[in-house]
Amino acid sequence: MNTIKSLAMMMAVCFASFSAFSQTTLTLETAMAIAETGSPSIQRSLMNIEQYQYDLQAERASLKSRFSLTAEPFNFSNNRSFDTQFSQWFTNISMYTSGTFRVDQPILATDGTVALINTFSWRSNETEIANFGENSNRAFYNNLYLAVNQPIFTFNRRKVQLNELELNYENASLQYAIQRLTLEQTITSQFFDVYLAQLNLDISKEELANTTQNFEIVKNKVEAGLLATEELYQAELNFANAQLSVQDNELALANAEELFKREIGMTLTEEIQLVAALEAQPVVVDLDKAIDFALKSRMELRQRQINIERESYNLLRTKSQNEFRADLQLTLGIFGDNEVLSKIYATPTRNPSVGLSVNIPIFDWGERNARIESQMVSMRTQQLELREDQKQIRLDIRRAFRNVQTQMPRIEIAKKSVENAERTYEINRERYINGDLSGIELNQFQSQLSTSRIDYARALINYKTQLLELKILTLFDWEKQQPVSVALPNQ
Repeated sequence: MNTIKSLAMMMAVCFASFSAFSQTTLTLETAMAIAETGSPSIQRSLMNIEQYQYDLQAERASLKSRFSLTAEPFNFSNNRSFDTQFSQWFTNISMYTSGTFRVDQPILATDGTVALINTFSWRSNETEIANFGENSNRAFYNNLYLAVNQPIFTFNRRKVQLNELELNYENASLQYAIQRLTLEQTITSQFFDVYLAQLNLDISKEELANTTQNFEIVKNKVEAGLLATEELYQAELNFANAQLSVQDNELALANAEELFKREIGMTLTEEIQLVAALEAQPVVVDLDKAIDFALKSRMELRQRQINIERESYNLLRTKSQNEFRADLQLTLGIFGDNEVLSKIYATPTRNPSVGLSVNIPIFDWGERNARIESQMVSMRTQQLELREDQKQIRLDIRRAFRNVQTQMPRIEIAKKSVENAERTYEINRERYINGDLSGIELNQFQSQLSTSRIDYARALINYKTQLLELKILTLFDWEKQQPVSVALPNQ
């Protein structure tokens, strides 16, 4: 039996050692580093950027010369038809092969298109007409020409489309940077939630150890007749409450850890231990500098400006409805045909053409003007939102500034409270051991000490989170006295 117990104890020690060895120790910095690649929200932002990047890449590629070849290797037909002009039936046998090579080049500056087109073919054609005999022709054909299409009296749609895609990509990149800052705030908050849960558990375990020790003291004194039996009952109740507190804090820690691990992208089964150096150093914040820097740097304001630019493009499209517009078409080329391939351009034919089509709106019952006014109202709304965003930024920074200013006195008070609670508990614990204090009263002093420790930790954490909020609001690190470097993905 003793051998079995010894083996069980050795296995338990080995398991505990293995668990401690496999446990991952995390600081706030390492947690952020993991979250920047593993967080689901960051991954979604990166995918959004990737999508817009491909759209922009495709649009830029469409502005380059496009080469295409269309081939019709073989075509044969044998048709019997009636010619109404001569009131005769005729038979036509046709066989041909052809191919068209073209180079299309969009012109971004004018929204026009220039195309160089060459069509080469060979055709064999035989026609038999009743009472008229038979005609046939076999020859090579080549048609080489330059085609220009240019819209005029309208806006440059191709350039607007490219600008909109560039704005979409910039907006997605800004959203990614904002998401990173938001993630930093979220990770910091959840990191300290787990840290507080760990601290609560450590304190409750310390309380359990003290309560266990006190319970043994009371038990021995009751058995020796030095204390009343009622004190043992109270000591047992304190011991049971301390055990329950440990269980509750273990559950709270497990829940907080799983939320935290999910947010940073870790597996839920991985064991972690958080390490934080909580200290508070006074930080100097210049309110005017903070507001001025934020109004120049906040990415949300640039996003609002992007929305205004988008609305201006929508206004252009709205104005193009029922607009006066013209399209100019110009072609210039040469055509050649001959039975001998090498003589195909022996007697070339020039085939220039010029065309102009004009769309002239006459009356639309005020539809176009109404749509334009509606779009202008939408643009003014975005401009109003921009001004309101600027006001809100000022309000948020002022609030955060005032919160930071009040944190240091709170920390000093909380620190002093912990020192007083520790001294008070030690004094009253001696009184309890000497039988001058009841178990209920000692438990109150124990609770007071635990509460003071948690309040002190919360005060330090609040100071850290308030400084972080001010950093995010101003994009300026006031602890390091330097601007926040926001990394945007490379285009």
